[in-house]
Amino acid sequence: MTLPVEPPLEPMLARLTRELPRGDYLYEPKWDGFRCLVFRDGGSVDLRSRHDRPLARYFPEIVDGIRALEPDRIVLDGELVLVGPEGFDFAALMSRLHPAASRAERLSREQPARYVAFDVLALGTEDLRERPFGERRALLETALAGAPPIVTATPMTRDADLAADWFRRFAGGGVDGVVAKPAGLRYAAGKRWMVKVKHERTADCVVAGVRLFADRPLVSSLILALYDEAGDLRHVGVVTQLPAADRVSLIGELAPLAIPLEEHPWRNGFIIGRSPLGRLKGSAARWTPDMEHDWVPLRPVRVAEVGFDQVDVDRFRHPARLKRWRPDRDARSCLLDQIAPPEDAIDLVLPRAG
Repeated sequence: MTLPVEPPLEPMLARLTRELPRGDYLYEPKWDGFRCLVFRDGGSVDLRSRHDRPLARYFPEIVDGIRALEPDRIVLDGELVLVGPEGFDFAALMSRLHPAASRAERLSREQPARYVAFDVLALGTEDLRERPFGERRALLETALAGAPPIVTATPMTRDADLAADWFRRFAGGGVDGVVAKPAGLRYAAGKRWMVKVKHERTADCVVAGVRLFADRPLVSSLILALYDEAGDLRHVGVVTQLPAADRVSLIGELAPLAIPLEEHPWRNGFIIGRSPLGRLKGSAARWTPDMEHDWVPLRPVRVAEVGFDQVDVDRFRHPARLKRWRPDRDARSCLLDQIAPPEDAIDLVLPRAG
C-alpha cells in the first residue's frame, strides 16, 4: 500500500464524562462493537483493530463492501457491528474471531457484520487528519454515497437534544452512549480529545453464592442471579471488586446463609443460556455437576444493588459493581427483566441492511 495514512495507526480516543456537553459539537451514537480502521488502496483492503490486530480474514464481507466504494484510495475509522434476528449481537460478533478460514467464510454469509464509519482520515493522495472534523464528516458522507448497505456512515446530529434522546432511549440496545466531537477537532492519533457519555445501569440482584480465595478465607466474588418468568433463578454475573474490609466482614455476614448444594436451586448446574463468548474472566462462568464445585451456595435471600454496562443476552458482559445492599427488597421480586435491553436502536439510528 502507498496511502498517505498507513498502519500501524492508533485511533483517536474519547474521555469519559457523565454529562452531555453542549456547544459547537457533532454528536454520534457510541456503538457496541469492534473499533476498526480501514485502509484501501485499489484492490488491497486492510482492516485493523484498535490495537493493530489484522481483522480482514475474519470479515471478508466487509472487505468486499469496502472494495465496492467509489473512492479506491481511502482510510476510514469506524466500528464493526453485527445485527442478528433479535437486534445487535456482540456475542455473535465475538464468535467471528475464529482461525478457520472456512468458518469465517460461512459466517460471513450466515451472520454478516456491518461497518459503521464515523471518520475519514485520507482520501486519494490527501491526508485529512489536520482538517476540522466538520469538513471530514462532509467528505465522509460524499465518499460513502452509493455505498453498499454493509458499509454506512454513522448517524450524526448537531442537535444536543436529539443526542440526549439517543442517550436516554437506546442504552444497551446496541448503542453504548453518545460521542461528542468538537466541529473543529483535528484527528489526533491516540489522544483522548473526543468526549464519550456512557450509561451505568443498575439492577437489584440476588446473591446466590460466593467464591473464596483459594489460599485464604476471604470472599473473592459474589455470584449474582435474577428470577425469570418461569420462576427459575438465573445466573447473570459476578461482583469481583470488593473493598478489603468487605472481603473479611462478608465471611461472617454470609456464613449463616450457606446451605448444602443439594438444597440450592443450582444443584443441577448454573441456569444460563448458551453463549458464543464462552467462559471469560469475570463473566458468568458455567458450572455443571460434573465439574469441580468451586463456589459456596447461599440461601437466595440477600439482595444487592449493582451497577453494570453491557448485557449479552441474559448476563453481564463484565463484572458488576457493588453499589449497596438492599435489605428492603424481597429476593423473589428481583426479576430478569431489569437487565432486558431497551427499545432497539437499529431502525431509528442505523438503517437496516437489505
